[in-house]
Amino acid sequence: MRKLISGKVREVYEVSENQLAIVATDRISAFDVILGSVVKDKGIALTQISNFWFDFTRNIVPNHILSAAPAGLPEEYEKRTVLVKKLKMLPYEFIVRGYMFGSLWKEYQAAGNYHGNMYQLAEKLPEPVLTPAAKNSAGHDENISMERLRRELGVEEAERICRICLRLYETCAAHALKKGVVIADTKFEFGYDEKGVLTLGDEIFTPDSSRFWAAEEYRVGISPQSFDKQFVRDWLTERELDGVEPGPELPEEVIRKTQAIYKECFQRLTGRKEY
Repeated sequence: MRKLISGKVREVYEVSENQLAIVATDRISAFDVILGSVVKDKGIALTQISNFWFDFTRNIVPNHILSAAPAGLPEEYEKRTVLVKKLKMLPYEFIVRGYMFGSLWKEYQAAGNYHGNMYQLAEKLPEPVLTPAAKNSAGHDENISMERLRRELGVEEAERICRICLRLYETCAAHALKKGVVIADTKFEFGYDEKGVLTLGDEIFTPDSSRFWAAEEYRVGISPQSFDKQFVRDWLTERELDGVEPGPELPEEVIRKTQAIYKECFQRLTGRKEY
């Protein structure tokens, strides 16, 4: 196999003309920077959670998974490797937000309102909203307007993808809530397969692509207990290390807590005890 990409977290290998192998490492990134520490079994957690959701949502949109457990892998690659279709990826991320938090909260604070309405921190929105972002070679995504997305993709295709994203979010957020997890926001990436079929790729509803909160701790007006990278983001922000390169190393306590968060997230969402 030939390595094509070494990303922030994943290694991508070419298996054949139309197939790729994606390996989720234990690297961790935040604010678009790879940090100087690894979190044991994080890649396994990401892969297994994402595989669960890909199977759960296959009736909504086709996805890129060909095999969630490829045969003949070395032990160190098991449970963290998937065989997927090679897609012509769209250069966008589609972020769905269901709660007033993160960059949406910053936008609200700057404007003093959101679409004329008043909110508290972490308050649920009347309807989830989609905020697209354009990917660029510098590695830092650029938030763009829906108008720009419609111009570049075409109105019909942009609207179709938005409908799919909102349905994915609403369906999976409802399931996660039954498992004690609030999905505050998440992101999707799409591409086209060899037949031109719109296909969901990358990862979905993982702690790296989503903001998860513990439902039993959720309160409007406070930053809820998180089952994602927010714990790491907060540690970096408090020390003014957010976005600093090279990425700093994390203390052992932060690594242990992060590992436990990923494991509990996996257990809650999938109902399984072990990877």
